[in-house]
Amino acid sequence: MTVSRIFVILAGLFGALGVGLAALAAHAYAGTSLASAATMLSLHAPALLGIAALSVTGHAHGPTLRLGGWGLVLGTALFSGDIACRVLTGLAPVPFAAPLGGSLLIVAWAVIAVAGLLGTRRIP
Repeated sequence: MTVSRIFVILAGLFGALGVGLAALAAHAYAGTSLASAATMLSLHAPALLGIAALSVTGHAHGPTLRLGGWGLVLGTALFSGDIACRVLTGLAPVPFAAPLGGSLLIVAWAVIAVAGLLGTRRIP
């Protein structure tokens, strides 16, 4: 399975989970940080689709772009997963997962910017 295909699959899962958590936050956990978890999932789902599309065009440096994509996957999973787990179960199995995930998201976006700078084709 190609990395692009994996990113498309994960984008679909992030999008579905984002909508589901947003609905849950609105109806069952109003006023909690669950909405933040849903927002991060929903925001990064289309980003992964864009990365999957860009990875085959040459407009961005492929290996660097994939590294940034995996950073988005891991950062979103840590951030949203930690918040959702805390809100829904009251458990925090991985200490500092949300701040680590948020920091990883920032770094991943910077890596994606570098991938664009290193791209071999001009973006029209």
